[in-house]
Amino acid sequence: MKPKNTIFTAVLAALVFAPASQAAPAKPVAAAAIVAGADYKAAVAALDADYDRYVSEIVKLTEIPAPPFKETARGNAYMAMLRDAGLTDVEMDGIGNVMGVRKGTGSGKLIAIAAHQDTVFPQGTNVTVKRTGSILAAPGVGDDTRGLATLLAYIRAMDKAGIKTRNDILFIGNVGEEGEGDLRGMRYLFSDKGRYHDRISAFITMDGGGVFVLNGATGSKRYRVTFTGPGGHSYGNFGIVNPMAALAQTISQFEAIAVPSKPKTTHVASVVGGGTSVNAIPFSVFLEVDMRSEDPAELAKEEQAFLAIVPAAVAQENKIRSTALGEIKAEIKLIGDRPAGVTKLTDPLVTNAFAAIAASAGKPADFAPSGSDVFGSTDANIPISLGIPAIAIGTGGIWARAHSLDEYTDVDKAKSLPGMAASLAILLAAANN
Repeated sequence: MKPKNTIFTAVLAALVFAPASQAAPAKPVAAAAIVAGADYKAAVAALDADYDRYVSEIVKLTEIPAPPFKETARGNAYMAMLRDAGLTDVEMDGIGNVMGVRKGTGSGKLIAIAAHQDTVFPQGTNVTVKRTGSILAAPGVGDDTRGLATLLAYIRAMDKAGIKTRNDILFIGNVGEEGEGDLRGMRYLFSDKGRYHDRISAFITMDGGGVFVLNGATGSKRYRVTFTGPGGHSYGNFGIVNPMAALAQTISQFEAIAVPSKPKTTHVASVVGGGTSVNAIPFSVFLEVDMRSEDPAELAKEEQAFLAIVPAAVAQENKIRSTALGEIKAEIKLIGDRPAGVTKLTDPLVTNAFAAIAASAGKPADFAPSGSDVFGSTDANIPISLGIPAIAIGTGGIWARAHSLDEYTDVDKAKSLPGMAASLAILLAAANN
């Protein structure tokens, strides 16, 4: 997930608290009242005291490779860490998500908070963490390994502070958020195969630096098209159909599709490959494309335009060049499908999240709504598409260069702790409403 704006760490201006012995609430509690409680102050103090362990867990998890579709080693380690943190019903489900429950006071509601295990980096990538001062550098150290470690820190801080929430909290380290993982972890969790699929009343994903709330789900469609033909010698068979030409026509027309700026809608031809030699007409080439929109209807229009372009490009190539040795054909395969949608700004999950940030940080979120939805592509897309209130929030800390080999995160406590405290307030607001 990458929110579409730069995220900055929120600064915690002031914290005011009330008695820690206050009994667990029997009804919803305002975010400001939660932040004003002594138990919240104690939890923030626990985050402070436990900070070195938190940093060590970022390093530990980062150095366990979690390539796409190969998250098992990290999942097993994280499952043990959830168990060590004291959660109940700790397990790995059938797709590889690991999870455990922190029991509430028995209201029966369940909220879920997740961070994803997988990174974008292939097997064999060097994930050794290099530390320079407060900077930890390694592929995947921020996205989303820091989120996994932050959830562990929250569990311990809540326990040390003796916090009792109204609702049960399901803590999840999920698989399949990145790339062709296509949100497979969330699809499984919310399908009838998922143990909690019909119990989760609200969902939060922690994926990003800083302090923010994303309530909108940017939808996407991703396709791989394989163009095939007879192939042949570049000189001896000159004049026969060429799958590369059909691919080129497809890209040219695809990139020319007109899309609106609002709702934001985009498209890109991102990957091409194939062929065997510089002096051979290829017999097979492929193209991958990505289409996105904040609006499901616009995304559908864009997709239909693309699906019409491919056969037209194939037909044109078969028409203008010789098919004596065979025709050009195209196989179209959907490789990514993230649904678009919105959790309304008026939903209690959203309003309480912004109220929690304002109360704890003394300033608006890095992305304040200003009456507008804020979009991103995250694990929250799945529950949002199912009508379940869901948002994405940040770890509170700074990280940058995600998806690059020089990815890094700054673990300076003074910079990180205020934002961590603000995002903890978001979790507690959701867990008590």
